[in-house]
Amino acid sequence: MGGIGIPRLQEVEAPSKPIIDFEVLPVSEEDLEKLYRVIIINDDVTTFEFVIVSLIVVFGLDQARAEAIAWETHTKGEAYVATMPLQEAKDKVFRVQYAARQQGYPLEFVIEPEE
Repeated sequence: MGGIGIPRLQEVEAPSKPIIDFEVLPVSEEDLEKLYRVIIINDDVTTFEFVIVSLIVVFGLDQARAEAIAWETHTKGEAYVATMPLQEAKDKVFRVQYAARQQGYPLEFVIEPEE
C-alpha cells in the first residue's frame, strides 16, 4: 500500500464497449453453501485509507479491525478479512475491486474454501 491519501471518486470516461475480463466457472449448490475465507493481498499502490474505508463500508468491519488488517497486509503481504458464503464473498470482493480500479488501485483479494 502506497502513500497516504483520502479515497476520492474520480470521473472516468467509459469505453464505448465494456471490457469484460472474467471467466465463468460452474459452481455447485454444495460449493455455494460452504464457507470461504477472503484474503486481501498487499500492493505498493493502494493507500491505507482506501483499504480501511473499503473494509469498513463493504465488509462491515469496525475501524480498529480494519486498521489492523491494513497493517498486517502491509507488513506480511496478505491478511485474513472474513469468512462467508461464496456468493457473498464474491460480491464484496467485486465491490471493493471495482471501486479500486475506478481510482487506479490494483488491489487484489483471494477467496479460498474454509477448511
